[in-house]
Amino acid sequence: MKRTEINRLFAGIDPGRISLLPVLDQFHEGVIITDTHGVILYMNDTQVRIDDLRINDAIGRTVTELYRVDEGTSPTMTCLKTGKAIENLACYYRTHLGKVVNSVHNIYPLRAGGRFIGAICCITDYKNIEQTLAAVSQTGSPRSVSTFGVSPLMVRTKPGGNGTRYRFGDIIGAHADLLAAMKAAQLASDSPSPIMVFGETGTGKEMFAQSIHNHSSRKNRSYVAINCAAIPENLLEGLLFGTSRGAFTGAIDKAGLFETADGGTLFLDEINAMSPGLHAKLLRFLQERKVRRVGAMQEIDVNLKVISSVNVLPHAAIESGSMRADLFYRLAVVFINIPPLRKRMEDLDRLATHFLDKANGHLGRQVAGIATDVMGRFKRYTWPGNVRELEHVIEGAMNMAGKEATIQMHHLSVPLPMENRRQSTAPSHARSADGGGRFNPALSASSRDPARSDLTLAEMKTRSEIASIQAALSATRGNAAGAARRLGISPQLMHYKLKRFGIDRLDFRENASA
Repeated sequence: MKRTEINRLFAGIDPGRISLLPVLDQFHEGVIITDTHGVILYMNDTQVRIDDLRINDAIGRTVTELYRVDEGTSPTMTCLKTGKAIENLACYYRTHLGKVVNSVHNIYPLRAGGRFIGAICCITDYKNIEQTLAAVSQTGSPRSVSTFGVSPLMVRTKPGGNGTRYRFGDIIGAHADLLAAMKAAQLASDSPSPIMVFGETGTGKEMFAQSIHNHSSRKNRSYVAINCAAIPENLLEGLLFGTSRGAFTGAIDKAGLFETADGGTLFLDEINAMSPGLHAKLLRFLQERKVRRVGAMQEIDVNLKVISSVNVLPHAAIESGSMRADLFYRLAVVFINIPPLRKRMEDLDRLATHFLDKANGHLGRQVAGIATDVMGRFKRYTWPGNVRELEHVIEGAMNMAGKEATIQMHHLSVPLPMENRRQSTAPSHARSADGGGRFNPALSASSRDPARSDLTLAEMKTRSEIASIQAALSATRGNAAGAARRLGISPQLMHYKLKRFGIDRLDFRENASA
């Protein structure tokens, strides 16, 4: 605003006596003012909160000390160099405590009496604009900005003190389906209604569950999580519902996870791996909001939020008998679908930058970037392990990179296929060779000699185990629970082995009906 305009608006008042800084302190947007050299002269309270900083740690430091842009230029420094405004620039960066901030930056040059004196940067936190982010005008891809110059120990995400580490601000991505899932999760977080999260392995179901808890009024109470597929069936009931002294030999009075999570949130991961008997008991809890310890007569009132997850399509789980339909309807009052990484590849650059910075802090490295040909390979790969696989691939490559500044192709410890096709975590001998990457029940391990002399004993055992599972699934037309009974193992163990060997039971159902 020109001095003459201020005189017109505030007649009789010296413009030099008008203080704008207290007004900027009240802004919901973050504000940073620098001089012509990029030295931070002012940072408002909102920006201090966004970046988890103390004001004394920011004032007097240059923006290039506090922030780094992977392309080698800072938006603020670009404005200072060109004297031109930068508007609606989508950015994302990590605070020194490890929180990822998605934001939109607007940077304007400051002039006084025709003299260029610095720049003002207005930063809108992504959480306040997620519904309109898609409308932001930008000519290029979002730029990745990361804080640095702080102790690596401070880069790690701090636990929430309630059993969690993640909040919605830690979920990285701007794909429309991911934003829709986040919005639905936020809207349902404070409701007592159960939430079911569906997503492939590695998509971030646990992050969503923790974020829902931390976005709710229960955030100061306990968050308790259990993977239903990882606990043997004979132990899972007592772990969930508790035990009463004398219920069985050695039993003691012990609260279960339902009681432990009272007032907070219980996350039941891979609920479809739970046995039908426990499904019935869980259904009773959802109806009555009471639990009965194993061997006890009395019931205990429990008030908690139930979040569950499945890694297979719920209706397919119902058809296979691994989930009751009435339990699904009870648990999926709110159903949230997390898209796999292959369907939101535009988020790959953001995620890669995030995991690069995270691994730098964790491993004590200073890897600055990822080579273009490596990123090209990343973008041609379909990531069956999703975001978790991407993180592990980057961390593995950084272990091989040593002191080199860039991740190169030869640093990848796990080869990534060139073809843009569906991949699997299954051993190569359990996959078809038709180019589709899909499991072929006809190509069983028994169709290749398991006693070949070039196989180790462990490899022969694996082939034999895969052949037995395939045969059982073929006999039951893809019914995992029925196959488990034929093999004399628990449904939990069967689902674990299906996941381990990358066997899709639906292939056997399709094969049987072909």
